Amino acid sequence: MQSRSPSSRATGRPRSAAADAAILAATREALVELGWSKLTLGDVATRAGVAKTTLYRRWAGKNELVVDAVAALFDELELPDRGSLAADIEGVVLQFAALLARPEAKSGLMAVVAESTRDAALRERIRAAVVAPQKRLVHQGRARAQSRGELPPESDPVESARTVDLIFDMVAGAVVHRTLVSAEPADEQWARSFTRVLLLGLTPQQSPAPDSPSGA
Repeated sequence: MQSRSPSSRATGRPRSAAADAAILAATREALVELGWSKLTLGDVATRAGVAKTTLYRRWAGKNELVVDAVAALFDELELPDRGSLAADIEGVVLQFAALLARPEAKSGLMAVVAESTRDAALRERIRAAVVAPQKRLVHQGRARAQSRGELPPESDPVESARTVDLIFDMVAGAVVHRTLVSAEPADEQWARSFTRVLLLGLTPQQSPAPDSPSGA
């Protein structure tokens, strides 16, 4: 797995995917045990069994390293094909909730988000490395639903992009708040209820009007 750092060198000795994976895993382990403030590149290097200079050849500093370690976890998310748009959404919501239940994902995400409140460059890196790549799930879900005839085709690319952003914000925001802020389970029942609101809104489905009583 290659670093997402834009400063990665295009020349020189080829990078080791195994070393990269070990470094990112060691970073997540250190975050769980030490937290953001006590994590150092030296400690990560020791845990990963590599020289500290190896880290600096790949990442400019702790911010970049931690964001990439978190991003690698989110890259594990996949959109399941469960036969319908609603079922697909429920599936990815449950996947996302299960990911956030892992200590390394919870610690890493909370750490970078908290630190980014004071660092605009870090916020931008989170958007580029974590948020933007995961919008692929929304694109895939909409395309699949359109092929099934569940959604109409898109005609305005600008409006389509806005819709993708909105869907992503609604799903990611709800799951993160449910699991990390409210600390409540995002189980199958919750995922089903959330999906129903996402797709149908707050207006209750209208039931057929009962037949008028005779003589009314």
